[in-house]
Amino acid sequence: MTRNSSAIQREFYDFYRTPRGQYTPSKITADLTTHPTLTSNVKFMNFYPLNDIEIISPRPLLFISGDKAHSKEFSEEAYQRAAEPKELFWVAGAGYVDLYDRVDLIPFDKLTDFFKQYLKA
Repeated sequence: MTRNSSAIQREFYDFYRTPRGQYTPSKITADLTTHPTLTSNVKFMNFYPLNDIEIISPRPLLFISGDKAHSKEFSEEAYQRAAEPKELFWVAGAGYVDLYDRVDLIPFDKLTDFFKQYLKA
């Protein structure tokens, strides 16, 4: 990371390249953990998450995103395309990776309420 790194690069560095979220497998050096695998790029290029939203929806959907997340427009678009019942919940002050591990920001009450409402026996 440099002083010219973007906000997105800084956010991901803060998680993946610090003890907060860094994982280096045995027999691998830390500099290799940033290299993509030979198969991951093809899988990402052939993944269109919104193509099948009508198959998932109208099952109840809860979209959760940090209001500071660089990717929040993806949640907004998915929410717009989904049928009811649906809910879009913004976590105030959270970025994209904050919801991985910042338990003070993860909306556990919202998740509990959603599952209690829609996962009835």
